[in-house]
Amino acid sequence: MGERIFLSSPHMSDEGYEQQYVQEAFDTNWIAPLGTNVNEFEKELAAKVGSKSAAALSSGTAAIHLALKAAGVCEGDIVFCPTLTFSATSNPIIYQNATPVFIDSNYETWNMCPHALEEAFQKYPQVKAVIVVHLYGLSADMDPIMNLCKKYNVIVIEDSAESLGGYYKGQHTGTLGDYGIFSFNGNKIITTSGGGMLVSNNEKMIKKTRFWATQSRDQARHYQHSELGFNYRMSNVVAGIGRGQLKVLKERVEKKKYIFDFYKRELGELEGVEFMPVNEWDEPNYWLSSLTLNGEVRPIDVMRALEEENIESRPIWKPMHMQPYFKKYDFVGTGISKQLFENGVCLPSDTKITDEDLKRVVKIVKGLWS
Repeated sequence: MGERIFLSSPHMSDEGYEQQYVQEAFDTNWIAPLGTNVNEFEKELAAKVGSKSAAALSSGTAAIHLALKAAGVCEGDIVFCPTLTFSATSNPIIYQNATPVFIDSNYETWNMCPHALEEAFQKYPQVKAVIVVHLYGLSADMDPIMNLCKKYNVIVIEDSAESLGGYYKGQHTGTLGDYGIFSFNGNKIITTSGGGMLVSNNEKMIKKTRFWATQSRDQARHYQHSELGFNYRMSNVVAGIGRGQLKVLKERVEKKKYIFDFYKRELGELEGVEFMPVNEWDEPNYWLSSLTLNGEVRPIDVMRALEEENIESRPIWKPMHMQPYFKKYDFVGTGISKQLFENGVCLPSDTKITDEDLKRVVKIVKGLWS
């Protein structure tokens, strides 16, 4: 059995940028959820994606939660959410005691279907906010989605946890809606081990989310709290890792694209294989190279064959409306997300992967067709 090949593992810079910033935190004794690294990471990330302001938080989930709070979502409100996503997208809706309505995908983007969204608006015109996800680094088709949301006057939150470094029509994903969120979990394109960022051009609300994220501590000599607060601020040490990682984001995106192109070139002609869609207006970050199988070879066959050779792969996300916890909530669509889940698989997309590793993966997968 060969060396382990990971799906997508942390990858620190060869230059050691991260260690320099972390050392600075130690040298200045700022081992706390505030400090120079936190402040500068917010500024640098905002500048990188073209947003006016950012709040560094403990996770992408925390960022979605505070975005919903900033949008005024509260008990009884309805929030539209893609069904084909990780549960971190939908869990914060429940944190706010709101009600999720799950929206189907389309084959053209694997993301929120504008036609299903329009149907949902007709059914629930009182909806308070819409969360859009850019799945696996692929951009949702934002123009028709944004036009619908403007028509119904609802706040748009972009869950760009998987798409940092990707663009929609030349604009960074995460900056087209009212709020955007990024994740720096260990498997993301850049990582801080754990952490997230909330971005917005609404600087007043970003300042407010920083307040909420710091236990809503009022400006008073004693500890005073007039609002419910959360312990959501990012550590100065973690932020140092993020500042270093941000310097190599472009390289990471280039490597992810190289991996996707390699797989598509080597496997794209196999019977029943169709790779995740890349549209002309979409510049993905190719976070996970994913495909669907519609022939005799099934996703479980691929995953088991790779697993036997110490290689990590993964199914496509199981839709939220099919999850035991969320199945009681409404779903709008025709079931395309279910088909993507049942037929989809994510191949190893680790940025440390070598050409020899890629050839090893390809050989195993091709062997299933021989």
